[in-house]
Amino acid sequence: MSQRSTPPFRADHVGSLLRPAELHRAREQAARGAITRDELKAVEDDAIRRVVDLQRKVGLRSATDGEFRRASWHMDFIYQLDGISQSDERLHVKFHNAAGDLEFSPPGLQVDGKVGLSGTIFGEHFSYLKSIVDPGVTPKLTIPSPSMVYYRGGRHAVDEHVYPDLEDFFADLGNAYAAQVKGVGELGCTYLQLDDTSLAYLNDPKQRELVARMGGDPETLHLRNIKTMNAAIAGKPEGMTITTHLCRGNFRSSWAAEGSYDFVAEALFNELNVDGYFLEFDDERSGGFEPLRFVPKGKYVVLGLVTTKRGELEPMESLERRIEQAAKFVDIDQLCLSPQCGFSSTEEGNDLTEEQEIRKLERIVETAAKVWG
Repeated sequence: MSQRSTPPFRADHVGSLLRPAELHRAREQAARGAITRDELKAVEDDAIRRVVDLQRKVGLRSATDGEFRRASWHMDFIYQLDGISQSDERLHVKFHNAAGDLEFSPPGLQVDGKVGLSGTIFGEHFSYLKSIVDPGVTPKLTIPSPSMVYYRGGRHAVDEHVYPDLEDFFADLGNAYAAQVKGVGELGCTYLQLDDTSLAYLNDPKQRELVARMGGDPETLHLRNIKTMNAAIAGKPEGMTITTHLCRGNFRSSWAAEGSYDFVAEALFNELNVDGYFLEFDDERSGGFEPLRFVPKGKYVVLGLVTTKRGELEPMESLERRIEQAAKFVDIDQLCLSPQCGFSSTEEGNDLTEEQEIRKLERIVETAAKVWG
């Protein structure tokens, strides 16, 4: 066993980080027209420089921009695809935490034109990140998987006059993402992550019931999503690592779904052609490690054992013990360690402090060094 020189790294993280107060202020000022877009960008640039330095100081080998230029982890990207616009309807997603339930009602989306890609989305964001990382630190770009375009809206969100046959929609979606992968590769991206909640949500019987009510097939939707993701990454540039991150919802320290990975595991690990999987395993909602028995040689699993939903710091001994438990089902040399999700999947962020975030990232680095050398 040893540390890894290519991603995913033994100590890694999902992507989003807590926004500093000055960034929150600047975004609010920009929204009401009190500062210009260029002034907001200057604040973003400064905040990203500092958060990249934070990642270097805690000892991480990869760095993201914390998703600091986004309001949410997925919609800022999806609305930039050709043929997709914001819907007048609002989604209604119920999140849960120890204190009760939260209602999340963001605008929905509608596919009202042919799906395509006119320009590399987040290309400027990545180029700036790449320009400020230190040598030896790999800049990582996170984007939502193509599954997220369809999962919450289903057939209702796709105009039947534009796409009478859904297979044509999925084909165009895969091609648009393939162009995105090619585009970021040309900018020098060697570490790309596709964030996907659908493949985790579908493990929850309640979520499968929801898919059925929307007219979908809950028994095969994960296979459809895997097929589209594979089309998106089939032509990935040489030297690029592509991972996926699965979670069951992450909004203000709350979650939306539960259930072990059993329902999707065999197809997820053997049919989805990614190099690694970031999987949440921070509590009983995620089930046990048994589904990892399906992971083939040559693929990596990044164990999300450190929760981003609470500030309490996990003891290193506890993390070591859980890594040993996971290693009963997949070779420990195929394992890495990370937080269970981002710290701020939406700009509001989770209920912990920046100091607690730092300590959790440090704990991941310390534990990985002890386990893998």
